[in-house]
Amino acid sequence: MSDYLPGLERAYGFLFVGALVFLAIMVILCLIRAIIGPRIADRVVAVNMMGTMVMVIIAILALFLKEGYLVDICLIYAMISFLAVIILTKVYMGVYTEWKRRGKGHREER
Repeated sequence: MSDYLPGLERAYGFLFVGALVFLAIMVILCLIRAIIGPRIADRVVAVNMMGTMVMVIIAILALFLKEGYLVDICLIYAMISFLAVIILTKVYMGVYTEWKRRGKGHREER
């Protein structure tokens, strides 16, 4: 494509770099949200959003660098990110149910 339309290739380069910069800023903002989030649910959603944005970053890099193996890495990262969010949710639900059980038991003793 670069032999026929060099300007278009350069425009795609600028588009990819702009998207990567924007997504990097958004990942940093999600990291801040995950750190200072008022509730655990906010933190889990922020971690999930970070995982999704990292997958998009890897996919854009695969297009930008014309490397096919990065798509495989993106798919593997998607599976790992999905499992991480499921595990975080299970842990959160376990902690929440334990807290509720202890809270009710403490109130019944009074």
